[in-house]
Amino acid sequence: MPSFDTVCEADLVEVKNAVENTTKEISTRFDFKGTSAAIELKDKEITLIGDADFQLTQIEDVLTNKLTKRGVDVKFLDKGDVQKIGGDKVKQVIKVRNGIESDAAKKIQKAIKDSKMKVQAAIQGDAVRVTGAKRDDLQAAMALIRKEMSDLPLSFNNFRD
Repeated sequence: MPSFDTVCEADLVEVKNAVENTTKEISTRFDFKGTSAAIELKDKEITLIGDADFQLTQIEDVLTNKLTKRGVDVKFLDKGDVQKIGGDKVKQVIKVRNGIESDAAKKIQKAIKDSKMKVQAAIQGDAVRVTGAKRDDLQAAMALIRKEMSDLPLSFNNFRD
């Protein structure tokens, strides 16, 4: 039975490279000289540190540009609130999404069920497996999922015929 998996996974190697390139640019830019501007990646969290909110937005812009150049969709980033840390410094934590949340998975499953296509969707952990009798039905299901869930950076893998 043909099937495919709907997943939401960022390429963490490219994210790491983008963070390293951002660090290099921050260290060479004139407007960041003598400031506490920094960026670091731990697990799936990117931490931005700066002297003011304005500096954080500049670092975030540089990071966004680097991610886009490396082919990573910025929809993978979940921005946290700006927090004050010691002195006049501020920090912001940005989480890198990995996996489909249960609410979104249920939404995908409901959209497929409501479309009356001859395919079934099953939630498997942080992915949604779609199975059907024909390859054309699966391709139609992919198009439907892309249209319904345009706010999530979904990809399709593990296509079996």
